[in-house]
Amino acid sequence: MPSSLTRRAWLAAAAFVPAFGWAQADTGPKFPPLMKIVVPFTAGASNDAIARAMAPLLAQRLGTTVIVENRPGAAGVIGSDYVAKSPADGSALLLTSSTFLTAAVTQARLPYDPVAAFAPVSLIGHGPMLLAVSAATPIQSTAELVAAAKAAPGKLSYGTAGVGSVAHLSSEMLADAAHVKMLHVPYKGAANALLDLAGGQIDMMISNYTSIAPQIKSGKVRALAVTSAQPSPVFPQLPAVASAVPGFAADIWVAVFAPAATPAPLVARLNRELNQIAATPEVKALLEPDGATPLALSPAELAARVKDDLAVWRKIATDKKIVAE
Repeated sequence: MPSSLTRRAWLAAAAFVPAFGWAQADTGPKFPPLMKIVVPFTAGASNDAIARAMAPLLAQRLGTTVIVENRPGAAGVIGSDYVAKSPADGSALLLTSSTFLTAAVTQARLPYDPVAAFAPVSLIGHGPMLLAVSAATPIQSTAELVAAAKAAPGKLSYGTAGVGSVAHLSSEMLADAAHVKMLHVPYKGAANALLDLAGGQIDMMISNYTSIAPQIKSGKVRALAVTSAQPSPVFPQLPAVASAVPGFAADIWVAVFAPAATPAPLVARLNRELNQIAATPEVKALLEPDGATPLALSPAELAARVKDDLAVWRKIATDKKIVAE
């Protein structure tokens, strides 16, 4: 039997172990008890669905409560501005899409700097859009589309969800790369544009797959190509637009941002957790219908991509004098 001195030493050592372990854990980044993922679009949209799938997984990993809050309006600017001005403690994150950048270059008065006001955290998924035409046209390929546009400058029409939308800037990028002039027909929302595409009132549209799928399946719309630089394994039957228009590429993405002054340890931890969450079956199932796939980038790599994409969209908006209505 150990002496009372030995027993006291053993008890002291045993008591020290959990205290030391707690101290080590306490040195890690601290997250607030309630965090929110702000989606700057309406409830039920694809970004909203992704955020709601991610929230419980992030809460479990961080040991906190995570809710989703929708703050739609002004092409995502209202929700983005809310996060930009939120405390930089991890309590508010922005989950948004490429619209975040196209709005930044087409809005006349933006209440924040899209680069300086945010800390890029994680790229959740990225993928192509589809270039499609009305089945009422005889056009069967991107090369034929370009030829038709060259034969009648300014006559071939394309629809978009509105002035300054991703589809608008992407279509103008295509026109520049192909050296053609097309007629822009803006709508109040993609759904209205897609109905007119299916009805033959407009000739062409660039859209994400989920939105345009019903018209493709009905046979009223014909998909010609994907907008990514390379063919997509999700749409193996479709070539890339770049096969007929060299240099054209327009991917879209979903990403998470935090307020600019968020401490680096918090951003690093969020990046690690969100990169893993993006690869879970729950989130991949929401990305795959649009041909999107997760891509684990570091915060610095995401920041570089944001700056590159912003420069591309800004050049188009400036050259074409595109200002959102």
